Amino acid sequence: MSKRTKFPKVFWVANTIEVLERFAYYGIYMSFGIYLGELGFSKGDLGVIQSIFLALSYLIPLFSGTFADRYGFKKMLIISYLAYLPSILLLIITQTFNGIALTMLTIGFAAGIFKPLISSTVRATTDSTNKTLGFGIFYQMVNLGASVGPIIMGKLRGWSWDYVFYTAAATIGLMFIITLLFYKEPERELEGVTLKQKFIDMGEALSNFKFLSFLILLGIFFWLPFWAFFNTLAVYINDYLDTAALYNSVQMVLGSTVTQVISSQEGGVWRINAEAISHTGYIIIVFQLIISRIFEKRAAIPSFMFGLLVAASGFVVLGLSATHSQGLVFLGVFLFAVGEMISSPRIQEYIMWIAPKEKAGLYMGTNFLATFIGATLSGVYTWLMGIYENSGHPEYIMYTLTVHILLGILAISLFVKKMGEFQERTE
Repeated sequence: MSKRTKFPKVFWVANTIEVLERFAYYGIYMSFGIYLGELGFSKGDLGVIQSIFLALSYLIPLFSGTFADRYGFKKMLIISYLAYLPSILLLIITQTFNGIALTMLTIGFAAGIFKPLISSTVRATTDSTNKTLGFGIFYQMVNLGASVGPIIMGKLRGWSWDYVFYTAAATIGLMFIITLLFYKEPERELEGVTLKQKFIDMGEALSNFKFLSFLILLGIFFWLPFWAFFNTLAVYINDYLDTAALYNSVQMVLGSTVTQVISSQEGGVWRINAEAISHTGYIIIVFQLIISRIFEKRAAIPSFMFGLLVAASGFVVLGLSATHSQGLVFLGVFLFAVGEMISSPRIQEYIMWIAPKEKAGLYMGTNFLATFIGATLSGVYTWLMGIYENSGHPEYIMYTLTVHILLGILAISLFVKKMGEFQERTE
């Protein structure tokens, strides 16, 4: 067994930047629905902004990765920061729908430029001896930033929303300084692929009707409810659950000191900050390795669909939390996280292994289409939550998402039965 190669300095610099960017990105995004609600905008308005924001976040990487190969990762990182920083600061002064939408559109554009650059750096600075560990570290950094961001920003908004935006902007500024001083372009073999050639290659992969149909199914029945969970849950908890009762429940388990880290005081009453508990990052950090070990030897598609079933059960429990016991929200989030930890890695791995060996990267690149479809459509569920709210039954949004996933399991089962599973490579 060959000795593991030591990670170069730029690997650790890149991962530091990733933690900071996810901190700022999720710190704003998980709080954003609450912010828009306090400004008086509807759930429908929020859904529109969420959809265009996520659409850009997952469309732009298609182009930015190619430009990074041509002009360098460092230059593209700096361009991302130059779009990020003023846009975040503009959120402090703009409070019209058009102004906020345009600002979030620009943040989505910046995030889209940034998204492939750090993972590409990790890829360029690892080899066959350390790539599994390298990407494991990267994945944990993503979840660390995504977990800490909403906790800190939730605390800050208890004092002033301006503090949220100033902190996010300062974080981007820190990333700029770190990149300028410490990020060195990693040595790599440039692919030399133009945008035109990339589209030609993608067209080749997507000309496979079976593969294209499978990606569309994934977009509608996996990525759409996945993003709907993140789009709706913080607002759902903030608007429809008794966050003071949640504070008391958590305090009895964790004590006042820890609970107050994820809470704010309003009029002398402590309340849980919804965004601090409405994501899966902190659960994934603790349990992903265990879940992966349990399912690594099991077939990919059955594991994937079992993960969907567990996520669906999470939505059921989240619905019950609004009408029965507030504390069920924690079980609901945990179940969804377990479903995510089972299904997401297995389906990514499956797509990689069904591709011809020489086209693995190409097939994984087209996987963005599924994510893009789901992310772009996900705002519909935020709008629908507003409709259910007006009817007096906001919990119906969670039951609707449950049915959505169950229909997805049925659709994918029928697809596999009719079309057959893809043939996986054996090496």
